[in-house]
Amino acid sequence: MTRRDGRAAALNSGQAEAATLAEVLVVDTPILFRSVFPEAPDRCSAEVDAVGRLGISARMAAMGQLLVRWPGSAVIERLHHHRSDTVRGWGCFIIGAQNMSLRERLAAIRPFADDPHFGVREWAWLAVRPAIAERLDDALTILSDWAADPSERIRRFASEATRPRGVWCKHIAALKANPEPGRVLLDQLRADPAAYVQDSVGNWLNDAAKTRPEWVRHLVDEWLAHSAPSATQRIAKRALRSID
Repeated sequence: MTRRDGRAAALNSGQAEAATLAEVLVVDTPILFRSVFPEAPDRCSAEVDAVGRLGISARMAAMGQLLVRWPGSAVIERLHHHRSDTVRGWGCFIIGAQNMSLRERLAAIRPFADDPHFGVREWAWLAVRPAIAERLDDALTILSDWAADPSERIRRFASEATRPRGVWCKHIAALKANPEPGRVLLDQLRADPAAYVQDSVGNWLNDAAKTRPEWVRHLVDEWLAHSAPSATQRIAKRALRSID
């Protein structure tokens, strides 16, 4: 067995985490599912075979929906502690697929949002973003507390989950048209010490600049008006990178 074959086997058996996005994308979902759930009924295995042919985002969402039906949402705790980042990602999408209030959903996703693995943190916000978009005012109120959290991962979630455009996700039309409500988060994060958060805030504003460039310019000018720290300057540069 070659080193590459050994690496693929470790990922597909759930014995290793993906080290890169490329590895995240090549995990074989049906093989991994059977490794994690050898007791799964044949009907589930057949359904996962079909899911495995979907694109990555649709695949993860479909796994969440499937696992809500079998073995059920109680499996989240088991998945949350699994070694595989993809399996922990399935846990995120179980939360996204369940019928629960926004506050309950965000509370449930929080441990995944603070996961050490970059991929799980991305799945966390992607899984609950539709619920955030549907109850945007409530979400911004709840996430305003997250924007002050000691964990940079949680602070970054507050920004990334509410980006007007985002990546691999549906746009939030209300924030494209009027990004002003986002200031409840952005003003708190404008001088965040973590580059991980700064990049997200800059991207949030760059998203908004696609439809409301004058709003972004005004906000950045306001932030830079009084001896802005280097963190704010870095965010501003990223925010304005697409504006002529």
